[in-house]
Amino acid sequence: MMVEIRYFAGAADAAGTPRTAVDAPPGASVAQVLASAADGNEALGRVLPVCSVLLDGVVHRDLDVPLPAGAHAIDVLPPFAGG
Repeated sequence: MMVEIRYFAGAADAAGTPRTAVDAPPGASVAQVLASAADGNEALGRVLPVCSVLLDGVVHRDLDVPLPAGAHAIDVLPPFAGG
């Protein structure tokens, strides 16, 4: 299943792109998809643990949850200063 990962602010800087598409295997968790996206990218690997993650617009704190069938997008938002 193809899932788009959208990176914002410092996460986009670390990823080197504002978005990427990944092919998530059946049963893959959000954490596994993000780890795959960060594979070989040290900067992104450092940023991901402090980011908020939204799956199809809904905040997910438990990233070990499997991607549901039909998932479209994972948004990665680093902490923002100033609020």
